[in-house]
Formats: sequence, C-alpha cells, structure tokens
Amino acid sequence: MKRIGRQICVIGLGHFGAGLARSLAPRCDVLAIDNNISRVNAISEEVQRALCLDARDFEALSSVVSSEFDEAVVSIGESLEASILCALHLKRIGVRVIRAKADSADHAEILRSIGVQHIVFPEQESAERLALHMLTPNLLDFIPLAKDYRVMNLAAPAAFYGKSLVSLQIRNRFGLFVIAIKKSDAAAFLFLPGPEYVIEPKDVLVMIGRERDILQLRELPVSAD
Repeated sequence: MKRIGRQICVIGLGHFGAGLARSLAPRCDVLAIDNNISRVNAISEEVQRALCLDARDFEALSSVVSSEFDEAVVSIGESLEASILCALHLKRIGVRVIRAKADSADHAEILRSIGVQHIVFPEQESAERLALHMLTPNLLDFIPLAKDYRVMNLAAPAAFYGKSLVSLQIRNRFGLFVIAIKKSDAAAFLFLPGPEYVIEPKDVLVMIGRERDILQLRELPVSAD
C-alpha cells in the first residue's frame, strides 16, 4: 500500500492490535509488527508494512522503528515481560508518543512508571462504549453528520494548556466545536463546557467538525500561538 500521513507502529497483532492497524492504515503509514509469522502474513496486504520480529530485542526493533515515528502502540497481550521491554525500547529509541494495552492495574502502573503516556484497557473501554450506546441508543440520531464531518476525540495540544475555550477561539480559527471534555482521572464527561473552561494537561477534547480540520488541529506545534 502507498505510504500516507502520520507514521504509526503497532506492535502485537492479536485481535486488538490487528484491528487497530487495519483501522489506521487508510489514513496513516502503519508498520505492523509481531513475532508470529502467521499474524504478520494475515495483515500484510492491509497495512503499509508488516514485519515479523521479536520486540524484546532492542537491536531488531530499533532497526525498523526510529524517533521519526509519530506514535507507537504496544499491544502485546501474551507476555507482561515482552510488553514492558518493548515499551522501554520505544522510549530509548525516542518515539514521541507511546500507547500500550494493559491487562491489569499493576501492568498499567508499571507502564506509566517507565513513561508510557496513554494506557489502554480494550475490554473495559469497549464495555463502557456499549453501555453508553445501550443507555442512549439514539444519541447520534440527533447529530446528522455530513459525509466529511466527524465526532472525534483529540488530546488537547500543549499550546492550549492554561487557556480558556473563549480565548482559544477554536470555532473561528479551526471551524470546530468542543462538545465535551474527558478528564484523565475521571470516567465521566463534562458535556458542553462553558466558554470560561480552562484546558488542563491530559484533557481530551470531544470535537465535531470536518475530519481534515480536526486532523490539522492535531498537528499543532506545542509552542504558543
């Protein structure tokens, strides 16, 4: 497949990792890695690159993943040791954003302690999304979106920290609306935040607008305006 967009590495091609890699490939340059050749072969035609190697081996991993990658996702579920070693190697390589799947609170705590910025609990998050859909099955019926519009989550750019929504003028500058804020330490959303709401580190903005505008905002530099 043709290389496009941001460079993302997905390591571990079980159900979650393979599904993630396939979903990202239409919009990103995806490198998919697993130590199981059958899994690699199964996805090789659906992503930009697919390689079979042991992510516990720093030399092997650093030969194909560099600090030029925008993000890496560690989705190794079979081995706690492999998951932690892989995350350590990615930090050493200098990958800017690392996400990792965790199978327990202890696993998540270890990953956070070595610098993994985003922890994913796939089963828990899937259950929460299903519960929300069951409780509000017609929620999106009230938001008829045009073809190129999306509702998407976006980690608040560092340049937004400490600034109010009204001062950021997100609607005027980017053509986007912030419809909710998800706090990193809370399960609940703050829906329809007021104009005086001040963005905090680790806030996740739930935005509605054209997909290209949201993706453009995601590429904002971390420096001030």
